Amino acid sequence: MSDQSNSLLAILGPTASGKTAHAIRLAKSIGGEIISVDSRQVYRQMAIGTAKPTLEEQQSVRHHLIDTADVDEKFSAADFQRLADRAIQDIRQRGKVVLLVGGSGLYFRALVDGLFSGPAGDENFRHQLKTQANTHGPQYLHRELQKVDPHTANKIHPNNLVRVIRALEVYHLSGQTMSDFQPTWDSEPRYNFRAYVLKLDRQYLYQRIETRVDKMIEHGWVQEVQDLLSAGYSPLAQPLRSFGYNELINYLDGRTALDTAVEQIKLKTRRYAKRQLTWFRADQRLKWVDPEQLEDQVLSINFSQ
Repeated sequence: MSDQSNSLLAILGPTASGKTAHAIRLAKSIGGEIISVDSRQVYRQMAIGTAKPTLEEQQSVRHHLIDTADVDEKFSAADFQRLADRAIQDIRQRGKVVLLVGGSGLYFRALVDGLFSGPAGDENFRHQLKTQANTHGPQYLHRELQKVDPHTANKIHPNNLVRVIRALEVYHLSGQTMSDFQPTWDSEPRYNFRAYVLKLDRQYLYQRIETRVDKMIEHGWVQEVQDLLSAGYSPLAQPLRSFGYNELINYLDGRTALDTAVEQIKLKTRRYAKRQLTWFRADQRLKWVDPEQLEDQVLSINFSQ
């Protein structure tokens, strides 16, 4: 990377790894502003369950791409890329350092490498696939994807219906697999960047996850979900189908006990963290670092404009 003063700085890591606290401390040290790289913190009404930085934290360092959309609005990686580009330009014009912070690998790659260049969607075909999933279950579509694109199928959880359908749609429309299009992500990056991934012992990370979920419940996560439903938001809205919110909706609907819902949330959060780590390991450009050594490594960079 030729011009480090013009590079983006990224602090990445799995959920509950302490990214926010480290990033805020760093931003204060280097004159930075934070762009949240989190696919759920963009939603205004979801704060506790997404571990959104507190108002005090947001006031201590300026944050971008937080509280950007309502729960019932569609928000995609393309939306993130567009708004993040705008935020980067704004931050740089004011002489500040851009600090990307989060755990959404897809959003990070959309910003620095560009978007997946597959064919446009086909609503009729998607509807057919959704009907098949409702009839035979999501595993059926995942098996169909295994037949035509096993490489992509192995990367997607069978219950992630949105991504499974998109992969089948790409093959249906183009005769090519998602894997065939993937090399477009390996071309020249849109931005120079230095990215650090916080490296924690796996068992310690899982302990942090369990403790944080308990604190979220104590701090009113159940009421947050109830308020969303009372405000008229559909429990089928995509953000509310994500882990944590979906389980608490089941509890509020009387389909499960709270203790059971909490244990399910902890399990699904651990699985999500594992998927995040897998994503980050696949990108050789990312540097893994002990959180306690992060500040020393970053402060060695010359950020003068």
